[in-house]
Amino acid sequence: MKKFDITGMSCAACSARVEKAVSSLDGVTVCSVNLLTNSMEVDGTATENEVISAVIKAGYGATLHGSQKQNTTEKSNKKKVNAEISALKNRFLVSLGFLIVLMYVAMGHNMWNFPLPSFLHENPLAIAILQLILCIIVMVINRKFFISGFKSAIKLAPNMDTLVALGSGASFIYSVALLFKVSSNHTLLHGLYFESAAMILVLITLGKMLEAIAKGKTTDALDKLTSLAPESATVIRDGKEIVLPISKIRVGDIFTVRPGESIAVDGIIIEGESAIDESALTGESIPVDKGVGALVYSATINRSGFLKCRATEVGEETMLSRIIKMVEDASSSKAPIAKIADKVSGIFVPTVIGISIVTFIIWSALGKELGFSLTRAISVLVISCPCALGLATPVSIMVGSGVGAKNGILFKNATSLEEAGKIKVVALDKTGTITVGAPKVTDIISDDGVNENEFLTLAYSLEKQSEHPLSRAIIEYSEEKSVVSLSVSDFKAVAGNGLEGKINGATVCGGNEMFISQFATLPDHLKIKANALAENGKTPMYFSKNDTILGIIAVADTIKSDAKEAIAELRAMGIKTVMLTGDNERTALAISKQAGVDEVIAGVLPDGKEKVIGDLKKHGKVAMVGDGINDAPALTSADTGIAIGSGTDIAIDSANVVLIKSNLADLPAAIKLSRATLDNIKLSLFWAFFYNCLGIPLAAGVLIPLGITLTPMMGAAAMSLSSFCVVTNALRLNLVNIYKKHKTKEFKPMTKTIKIEGMMCPHCEAHVKKALEALEGVENVVPSHTEKKATLTLTSPVSDETLKATVEAQGYKVLGVE
Repeated sequence: MKKFDITGMSCAACSARVEKAVSSLDGVTVCSVNLLTNSMEVDGTATENEVISAVIKAGYGATLHGSQKQNTTEKSNKKKVNAEISALKNRFLVSLGFLIVLMYVAMGHNMWNFPLPSFLHENPLAIAILQLILCIIVMVINRKFFISGFKSAIKLAPNMDTLVALGSGASFIYSVALLFKVSSNHTLLHGLYFESAAMILVLITLGKMLEAIAKGKTTDALDKLTSLAPESATVIRDGKEIVLPISKIRVGDIFTVRPGESIAVDGIIIEGESAIDESALTGESIPVDKGVGALVYSATINRSGFLKCRATEVGEETMLSRIIKMVEDASSSKAPIAKIADKVSGIFVPTVIGISIVTFIIWSALGKELGFSLTRAISVLVISCPCALGLATPVSIMVGSGVGAKNGILFKNATSLEEAGKIKVVALDKTGTITVGAPKVTDIISDDGVNENEFLTLAYSLEKQSEHPLSRAIIEYSEEKSVVSLSVSDFKAVAGNGLEGKINGATVCGGNEMFISQFATLPDHLKIKANALAENGKTPMYFSKNDTILGIIAVADTIKSDAKEAIAELRAMGIKTVMLTGDNERTALAISKQAGVDEVIAGVLPDGKEKVIGDLKKHGKVAMVGDGINDAPALTSADTGIAIGSGTDIAIDSANVVLIKSNLADLPAAIKLSRATLDNIKLSLFWAFFYNCLGIPLAAGVLIPLGITLTPMMGAAAMSLSSFCVVTNALRLNLVNIYKKHKTKEFKPMTKTIKIEGMMCPHCEAHVKKALEALEGVENVVPSHTEKKATLTLTSPVSDETLKATVEAQGYKVLGVE
């Protein structure tokens, strides 16, 4: 995807024209033009020169984004915006000065008999000429409308400037023609429209100025991010500390950070410890304590101790630069909902010109005088506003992306920002997403006759070859116990199942029940212990040597502090939650009970998560939340992939949304922000369409029989404010509280009946009763093996899927839940 900067666009008709011109090139597969950022993204085989040439032929300018190197003299985005506002403000104020004089002469004197110098008072022709001169001055000051408008019209691509130029120009030409008759008929002085021609230009300039000011505020979040980057850093070279510009720092350089200083680039602490303020990147106000080995990021602030760090990421690879790029990409891309406005914008201006001509013809045919018919036609031209349509989507996307970035939620493009709000099902990976992802060894159970030290030595030696979180738990435990590892050969890792290798000639295996059963027979007493461990939320791992079982090592992971609350919030928002895990069903159910998810899908291999996502799509739009390499296929196949910020680069690259703070509380917040942004876009589009659908007929004079008319000046005022209102509406997104909790409805106790096949005796009933009553929300269970059912009393919602999975985990078959 190549990005281009476009110049000369003034409205949605312009962006539609550019998009059409580039899309028609051979080899262009995707073309998206953004009016707000004056940028264009193009994908395909067409060359840069071909794309630029097509834009130029369409009447606009284009350069490859980033083709000119940044330097100290180049204006920042904020400075460019300020320069545009300043230029518009000067144009408006100077124009307003001359307009006030013109209005005094044209309306003050002619309508209310305001005094004028004697040489003018008795000379109507001189008054008319003075109006002509003042009008010409205003038109020259605002000549940009005429240059752009007529240039576009000549290329058969009329835009908003064309409408303004035609409206003002028609008033001016009509008044000039009438001026020649003023000398013979003084009453015609009241029919001049010089003040209308000038006021149209001044009011539209005012609207453009207000629009630019509002648009400037939409980029505040991006500008603040950009301004965070430090300009220099203290680097150690040849044993000496020297201050270098950021651009001179290379990966591997050692740099120092004193208390109160910003960290220059991403790195790792090699000496010292401190509290690091990461609020600029994550939104978290509480500093994070970090020591040797901890990662630090550019633009964060060292609050206390002296640090020495080694640079690991510089330039565009730092976390800050990546965040800025994501926000820029999201802001410059186009959301699917924008297609509606794009289609209208492409034909809007020609249609309005056509309506204006028809209006003039109809009123003339009805016998109205030339001035009246012309006024109606001009009113149609100046009230129509394609800008409001073109800005409705991009300004909301820009502000929404900025709000997300400020809170550590990154949407990679406009599509992901729109789609996240449509999510109906959220699938969450267990380890590292719902849980902390740092499990610890809780139990070591050796089989009869097995030496525990030998067992732990073999398990440690085998697990040391793996990077799996469960392996890390055994490795850390063994190293704390000073266990010595043995050499392992022929090592194999079977994804989602276990490990295999040879130690001193013997085949040693470790993994889940299904995997180990291939190598040794599992004794019943170990199965019973393993089931008990699993029911308490622990993951039991079996180990064998040749065909002999060594024992079980149980590992437990804790759920994140905010996981339960975040999942409850998702459920309150009407979103179904599903936990995916490779763990056995009992362990998964124990974790799900703590987390409060609606459904558990256990025993899922890494390559099976993608299929599960496909099945879940039957229930609506699906989001997958994960952090590991094994989550990447599922993140890609989901409608919206959401990566935890602390996860692997592959997971982050595969996702559409990144939660920088790695807090699950940001998950419902991201969905709320998406919904708020989509609602904001819909409201802006509604008012943009409504404004034009109401304003154009009103300007044409359909309500004149009722005594309601619209002058060109009123139309120009309405047009000038329409885009400003759309942009201001988008700025309301800054006021949205995306962390506000949904009010949950009070749940009245209810009963459910589960039809169960396989219960044979009171002992079976006890099994079912114990398993179901362990679920949160299940208060009482009355099972009956004779009636083949269990009646439950619920104090909080429990999904049918959870009830079914719990019963079937005990070895019984569920025929239905009522």
